Amino acid sequence: MNRPKRLLVANVAWAHETAARNPDFFRDLVRGQNPHVLWIGCSDSRVPAETITHCEPGDLFVHRNIANLFHPDDDNSASVLEYAVRVLKVGHVIVCGHYGCGGVRAALLPPEPRLPHVNRRIAPLCALAQTHRGELEGHVGERARIDRLAELNVLEQVRQLRASPIVQEAESLPLVHGWIFALEDGRIKVLTSGYEADDATACTAIARSAA
Repeated sequence: MNRPKRLLVANVAWAHETAARNPDFFRDLVRGQNPHVLWIGCSDSRVPAETITHCEPGDLFVHRNIANLFHPDDDNSASVLEYAVRVLKVGHVIVCGHYGCGGVRAALLPPEPRLPHVNRRIAPLCALAQTHRGELEGHVGERARIDRLAELNVLEQVRQLRASPIVQEAESLPLVHGWIFALEDGRIKVLTSGYEADDATACTAIARSAA
């Protein structure tokens, strides 16, 4: 059986199991979506938003791209944010990067001639790497530099999202959070929270208590 056919067979099994578990599930989906979170994540196949957060269809409004980037002038990113904030009225925007990110690694290397679209896409990430060059060079080993740049990248995307007119002019200001996912153990680390400092500390404590 070829791979696309396997996916189709798996879909039939999933639909059957889901309907058996909750007969109203698909009827509710048809009625519309009401997610409370916009998730901006990496396209990496190892970091599926719904799976790593144990969410169901309809829980997250998801936008994924190489290295979880938000470009204010990119209609793709901006249209997702615009719809999420102005139509769906999400209360939270989460940027979730991950350690060992290939897009981040590429930003630390010379441009790859075979990947012109990727090169253009990650240009701001390359510029961010240059801005923090001194700090990055202070980390021993390529992996450590990649992982630190992945964190800095999440923080930069959060900064841009918070400064976006779409967010600033929202009827109800959504909270923008910065998270990062570890492939080694499947855990998410909170880099920055949209809540007040005390709430962010509490959030981290809750995550630790769940360990």
